[in-house]
Amino acid sequence: MYTKKQKELVELFNTGRISKYFGTTLSYDEQGHAHLDLPYNPNVAQHSAVHVGIIATLLDAVGRFTIGAQSKASFVTTSQLNFHFLSPARECGLHAEGWVVKSGERICVAEMRVTKDDGEVVAVGTGTFFLAYAAADFTDDRNR
Repeated sequence: MYTKKQKELVELFNTGRISKYFGTTLSYDEQGHAHLDLPYNPNVAQHSAVHVGIIATLLDAVGRFTIGAQSKASFVTTSQLNFHFLSPARECGLHAEGWVVKSGERICVAEMRVTKDDGEVVAVGTGTFFLAYAAADFTDDRNR
């Protein structure tokens, strides 16, 4: 059963242009971890493997949506993203999972992982995310 915030985020993500184009879907598990599923899509492959930029996008999005569901922030944006690409993903679907490592009032850290359909790890990452509570958070001189 999803929380109200998780339901809102699933609706927001799953109706977005990028997720519709790629066929990516967002879900949450009982622990509050975000999950993204990307079915096999030859349009995101370069030389038969999923382009690393798509994998980085999955890591970023699953981290942001994990943080977003567990915070009171109205907007979550990426401050820093680090990842290790471990294995090419050839002609397969991908699954991304994210979980919160440290949660603060303005900054949160998440760990993320992308696996192939068969469970083999493709990439792992960490992300630092900024929490915004109003549009003023992006214009307030104290936040620069």
